[in-house]
Amino acid sequence: MSANEILQKIPIVVQSPNATKHGGGLGKTRLAVQIASLVAIVLIPILGIFRIDVSAGFVVLGRQIWFSDFYIVFGSWLTLASSLIMFYSTLGTAFCGWVCPQNTLSAWANNLTFKYLGKRAAVNWDADSSAKVANAKNKLSNWLMLGAKLLLVSMAIAIVPMLYFYPPDVVWSFVSFSADERVTKSLYLIFSVFVFIALVNLAVIRYYMCRYMCVYRIWQFLFKSRQTLHVVYDETRADDCLKCNYCETVCPVDINPRNTAVYDSCTNCGECITACSTIHKKHDTSGLLSYKFGERGLVSSSLSSLASRAIWALPAFLLGISMFGWGLWNYQAYDVSVYRSEVWQGDHVSDYRISIAHKIYELGQVGIEVEGLPPEAYTLSEDEAHFTTAERKDINMHINKPLSPGLHPFLVRVRSKDGWEDSFTVQHFAEKK
Repeated sequence: MSANEILQKIPIVVQSPNATKHGGGLGKTRLAVQIASLVAIVLIPILGIFRIDVSAGFVVLGRQIWFSDFYIVFGSWLTLASSLIMFYSTLGTAFCGWVCPQNTLSAWANNLTFKYLGKRAAVNWDADSSAKVANAKNKLSNWLMLGAKLLLVSMAIAIVPMLYFYPPDVVWSFVSFSADERVTKSLYLIFSVFVFIALVNLAVIRYYMCRYMCVYRIWQFLFKSRQTLHVVYDETRADDCLKCNYCETVCPVDINPRNTAVYDSCTNCGECITACSTIHKKHDTSGLLSYKFGERGLVSSSLSSLASRAIWALPAFLLGISMFGWGLWNYQAYDVSVYRSEVWQGDHVSDYRISIAHKIYELGQVGIEVEGLPPEAYTLSEDEAHFTTAERKDINMHINKPLSPGLHPFLVRVRSKDGWEDSFTVQHFAEKK
């Protein structure tokens, strides 16, 4: 059968640029993964899974994480690092095409630009071809609609980083314009800066972020190889796609999916695979493009390379998970320390400051006791500390009367109602009269 006869049997189907993205197969699955990734980014700080407290450090599962929480800090870092290495080494750029919000939003912005200004106006990977507005769509109304939608989405995007730096109730008060003393004028300035950055990113930068500024893609040059997941073309059926470039037409990064290289702009999104399969499935034949692990150029696929490249990072991943779990299991909800109050040089120390930190964002209460000194020798400003959230409170301790000359060690013990207990030893030196 000649190539012309084969082509005649393939029907000409007119599809919109988004036809494969929202159709069945990989397109539908990829869209679900992208939406789930965006939802997860929003829910992570809202649910307290991870957030940044500028006054205390990181927040994990509603707990303040200090650098002294070594097992949690090092365990999470080790888990993340080893996970990324395994992902780099095996799935390669699949993170970019399936998960990365920058890539997802860039594709949306390109499609929106195409809708209002024409396909040539979209910002793509090819720096040699400048964007050009279609004459038929170069209207003020199109520019206004495009700008309005980009601005609205930028405002929504700007809320997300605020969730990572401010508690959800503060962000809600900001969004709903509720009276809240925690919502200051500086918050509006910060929001405006985030909106500006998001708008410039959507309107101008888009995929150039991936090419020139993305740390993930830079690290791929260290871990990606010929065995990494990639799109493979069945050259034995090359006659089936003569004069057909549908896979190139739908490719969001404007490359030829039939000839991918080890290092190129391919994001493993699978748009080309879905497009090719859509054309051929009407005749009960499979597409010529597919995903593959293993050496490029070989017909058979193998998962052995996947296992060999990931296995060496697996012990580090398991160690990181174990350390992180151990750190959470032994997490201390409170921290206590005692300091000498500031005195003039040469003055006798008679006041101490008991500093108690509550590291969980919920109600808390502790009792303070002093052991090693007679009750009449000291006075506490409070014998209990009450917390409404994660915060630090100071209890003042005053030595009432001079003690006998010498060293008087005493113990400050702090107990909570939930069973936590800790103590701090103080060496008080009493001078001669």
